[in-house]
Amino acid sequence: MTLREVNSEFIHISSLVQHATEGKSLLLPVESRFSLDEVEMQGTWSHNSPSGTRITLVSFTRETTIIDMMYRNRILFKGPNLSLLIPKLNQEDEGDYRLSLNIKFLNNTELNKEEKTVHVTVDVPVSAPVIEKNPTYAVIEDKANVTWTCSVERGTRVVFRWLRDNVALVPGDRYYFSQDSSTLLISPVRKEDKGTYCCVASNPVSQSRHSRALELNVYYGPYNLEVNSVQGLRTGEVFTINPGELVFFECQADSNPPNTYVWISKSRNSTQVITEGPRLEVLSYRLAQAEEYMCRAFNNVTQKQDEAQFTLVVASLGTGQEKHTQEGSSVSPLAAITVGSLFIIACMLLFFLRRTCHPKRVLMNIYNRPLSEQKRPHRSGHEDATEDFGIYEFVSIPGKMESAQASCRSLARLESVQDMHTTIYDVIRHVPETPSHSLLK
Repeated sequence: MTLREVNSEFIHISSLVQHATEGKSLLLPVESRFSLDEVEMQGTWSHNSPSGTRITLVSFTRETTIIDMMYRNRILFKGPNLSLLIPKLNQEDEGDYRLSLNIKFLNNTELNKEEKTVHVTVDVPVSAPVIEKNPTYAVIEDKANVTWTCSVERGTRVVFRWLRDNVALVPGDRYYFSQDSSTLLISPVRKEDKGTYCCVASNPVSQSRHSRALELNVYYGPYNLEVNSVQGLRTGEVFTINPGELVFFECQADSNPPNTYVWISKSRNSTQVITEGPRLEVLSYRLAQAEEYMCRAFNNVTQKQDEAQFTLVVASLGTGQEKHTQEGSSVSPLAAITVGSLFIIACMLLFFLRRTCHPKRVLMNIYNRPLSEQKRPHRSGHEDATEDFGIYEFVSIPGKMESAQASCRSLARLESVQDMHTTIYDVIRHVPETPSHSLLK
């Protein structure tokens, strides 16, 4: 309610809305901002009920006070400060209380009029709320609705609120509230609706009061089915284990009530149930080749199921594989092929480089020189030493070095001779300034 005010200069009321409790007293205080000795005044307190009936409760001047006979035992008027007291409230006392005042100062002929209106509500305190759920048993998601109701034995102008796990609920896609929020309908029920519910009741004269909590149990699932193992190496849906290793697999899914699990081995033409339960044990030495497996989870209440397939391969993983597996790492087959290819290429390059720079090639170059150069009188090799730097290998081949006319074809096959004796000399890289006299003789 709003205050209708002609002039706010002479009187003041601190609160223009009063929430009162039934059976208790209520004071409507007025603060006058003038001296009663300096004015002549005339005024009234009146009551407008919610039905529209208006009654003058008090008429007063500076010297006299007249209270309506019907209210002499129900109200008190505080003459000096113009306040009104209601000792014991009931529902009939609700409504608007209006103070009308005419003021004339003794040294002034002007008449001043002023009015103040106070809206008063009378409420009954709220009792503890009672919560109910229908149906009372657990429900299946997407197949059932749940209705919650909240009520109080006592209380007026009650405001209801709903909490799930201490979080306030608001109208939404599947949440429907009655006009006063005393009823909540969830349609249809989903997995996320499970939890603890309670209602909160309050009114202007009562603090929030909570009901007892009720649990909503929802059957759902299976969701997010997964197969995991702490052993071996996992790449996508392929598990690789070492030969002779004993491996355990765990099958898990989110479901209420818990799922039943079945492990199935798949071959080209048939499937075979291996075992039941969330855990599978596999002995790798029994696997002749890669095999496919499947874990099937089934909820007996929701009649829903889910499946997860994977392939099991037996191969040597090398040292430290368990550590890599526990850390969740995996080796890419493409990376392994790349590393192997680079290694092979490096070996080939080293092999061809060694063949190209082999010391025997120098010896072959000497034997392949023209015959005229080979018959020159000097044999020291130092006349043009700059061409003969390097490592020399002198080969003694039994039965094949007697003739000085060894063919280049025989020399080309020197590398294939198995029973030859070789001696390698490192020629000093120094060219004498003048030939030695002993070598010229």
